[in-house]
Amino acid sequence: MRFQPETRGKTLVTLVVLALVLIGQFLWAQNLGSAPASNVAVQGQTGAQPEGAFLNFINWVGNVIAPVGAGGAVLGAVVSWLTGRGFGRWLFAAAALLTISGVTRLIEFWITNGTSGVT
Repeated sequence: MRFQPETRGKTLVTLVVLALVLIGQFLWAQNLGSAPASNVAVQGQTGAQPEGAFLNFINWVGNVIAPVGAGGAVLGAVVSWLTGRGFGRWLFAAAALLTISGVTRLIEFWITNGTSGVT
């Protein structure tokens, strides 16, 4: 006799594991180290300046949102592969999110170091 776990229990365990992984990712992404950073904009600028607000947004997308989303997409690929479904779209989504992260980091680099480009 083969043991076949109940579908509902399998789904519940999968959802609990997925929730714990996502919560861990969000907590790890929000770690600011030993000193809290509140009401702080980009170094040398204030949040009221367009450059500071734009760089903060690019930094947030490139360093937090896209990598966490890519991790979730890889997890989705693993779950799809384990259940016998197609997983290529999940891997494509993860690669696209990491590409977005890389491009936003490039934009951040250009903003930080490109102060003498336009006269």
